[in-house]
Amino acid sequence: MDETIIELIRARRDDGLELLQEKYAGLMRYVAGGILQNPDDTEECISDICMKVWHSIERYREEKGKFSTWLTVISRNTALTYLHRKGTKHATLNENTQCASSPEEEVLRREHAEELKQALSVLTTEEQHIFYRKYYYLQQIAQIAAELGLTERSVEGKLYRIRKKLQKRLGACLVERKGF
Repeated sequence: MDETIIELIRARRDDGLELLQEKYAGLMRYVAGGILQNPDDTEECISDICMKVWHSIERYREEKGKFSTWLTVISRNTALTYLHRKGTKHATLNENTQCASSPEEEVLRREHAEELKQALSVLTTEEQHIFYRKYYYLQQIAQIAAELGLTERSVEGKLYRIRKKLQKRLGACLVERKGF
């Protein structure tokens, strides 16, 4: 079905957007809703996500990953942009919204991202899921706990231990700079 959605949107057919919403409205709502927390904002953001997909479908490359992964990234970034536009401050927005002012800063940013990726690879699968839910999708601890069948206290403890592992692996300075 993804191939059909992609082909229809690339052909600029409205039924491609209809299929996109039919298949992926839940995913877009889940990602954007976790960040925005307001149902009205989430619905407006989903419209923005669909328009971004419409305008950027030519940049999607199947060999780089699944369509749902690409859509998840667009959903997250669109929700963060929407949140930022509304003037909401969040510690994790800084890293995502700052533009590098020089090539050196861009190289450093990429190096830090690679260091973080390597550090995350030593976490267990469960720890990675919790980390991404909290720091990538900006979900509340209560939501993470409910969806994983854990107590909030348990999630808080796991996040504490994850931060300690990352601190040990990356060094305290980088962990603090990343806002973990």
